[in-house]
Amino acid sequence: MAATINSTTVPSIASDSAASLWRPGLKAGVVAAVATTTVASVASALGVSFESAPGDAIPLLGFAQLTLLFTVVGVLMARTIRNHGRQPRSTFTRTAVALTVLSVVPDLSMTFDAASKLTLMLTHIVAAAIVIPALSSRLPDYSAR
Repeated sequence: MAATINSTTVPSIASDSAASLWRPGLKAGVVAAVATTTVASVASALGVSFESAPGDAIPLLGFAQLTLLFTVVGVLMARTIRNHGRQPRSTFTRTAVALTVLSVVPDLSMTFDAASKLTLMLTHIVAAAIVIPALSSRLPDYSAR
């Protein structure tokens, strides 16, 4: 008696969907990191200071580092919303925009001058304008359940 086993390959949704957010998310994060660092560099060249007190300045590399860090947070948030939300695209977009708005609140309370505060807020907006669409476009706009 011979037994035949039919093997069906089922693609792993977890790994496929993880890659579908990580790759574009990190690419957008790198572009956003370059963009925020460029904004800060141009502003600095125009005389905008990121020094809140003598010797206490935001380094230019800090713009890239924090942009990449919060891009990773955005990817993780998008994955969580995609896997558990009923309307992943709109939920992620609304949440990310709200968090971007909240992210400028500390800039307003810092001891920087107006030009420095505006530049810091602009870097948040630039990063969000690059990363949010890159991630939201990869999320379904229908119920994931």
